Amino acid sequence: MSDFMGPPWQMDWVDTARTTRDSLPKPVRDLIDGIRAELVTVEDPYFRGIDNIPDLPPGCRIAPLRSTVPNGLYVCYFDHGRGWIHYAFTRRTADPQIIVEEVFWQ
Repeated sequence: MSDFMGPPWQMDWVDTARTTRDSLPKPVRDLIDGIRAELVTVEDPYFRGIDNIPDLPPGCRIAPLRSTVPNGLYVCYFDHGRGWIHYAFTRRTADPQIIVEEVFWQ
């Protein structure tokens, strides 16, 4: 039996990302909450692939921030590209988690 934990994953926010999220209008915060709900329940937050895109709220897509570093930061574009969330998935046996490093919306 493996000790590796599965979903739902923990999600932690860098203070500036949390502050930015909290300062956004309620409809945008609700959209980010929908993205969060999808990320913490998906089997593998890093390798979502094209087939999982319909699980995200409309107008959202996920991609590696740099294609040359597939295990690094990922970006979730939301609100049809008007905003993004940078996050990393830390795969640990004891406590795997998603860490949100930046939130932006214009």
